[in-house]
Amino acid sequence: MKTDELARLLARGPIAVPPGAVARRQALALGAGGLAAFGLMLGLLGVNPDLRAATGLAGFWTKVLFAAALCGAGTLAMARLARPGASLGGAPAGIALALVLMVSLAAAQWLAAEPEARRALVFGSTWAACPWWIALLSAPLGTALTWAMRGLAPTRLRLAGTAVGFLAGATAALVYCLHCPEMAAPFVALWYLLGIALPTVVGTLLGPRLLRW
Repeated sequence: MKTDELARLLARGPIAVPPGAVARRQALALGAGGLAAFGLMLGLLGVNPDLRAATGLAGFWTKVLFAAALCGAGTLAMARLARPGASLGGAPAGIALALVLMVSLAAAQWLAAEPEARRALVFGSTWAACPWWIALLSAPLGTALTWAMRGLAPTRLRLAGTAVGFLAGATAALVYCLHCPEMAAPFVALWYLLGIALPTVVGTLLGPRLLRW
């Protein structure tokens, strides 16, 4: 669609979108991409053999809830940006709140730890691989979510690409929780966020090209 055609449509008033169309397309993309990411995780990494024991620890649920909160905010951002001229709504506030809570918890754990234990809280044993695995797991999610966004009506293409990449990364981080043995909040606050940032940057760079009408 050309810019002048879009301008004429916008001048007529809000563009009608079938009820639930955005949610259905987004859910389909998240479901398909999430299953693909889960299969990729199983094939390349496997589920943490100590997962049953891990589910009894607060650290496991902290990282799961953190990733899930980012997924929720990313889903809202993508849904809003799929409509012409829509604002981001409460998505930025949701992301900021999740980040503030996680960074605050990470800082509290780091300060409360003995000096000789602080390095382990930040680096764990998998810091060098963690962000790259999250980025890899985000690939099928990013592909599916890009397909979903292309079938809708985004007008802020770079920001829409950012939302697609962020949601792909956050969902990949949620899937990665099933493998990752790390529980410390400082580790999650640093390396999980770096893993989410990688596909977010890719989405920002590619959004204007891949999401063009």
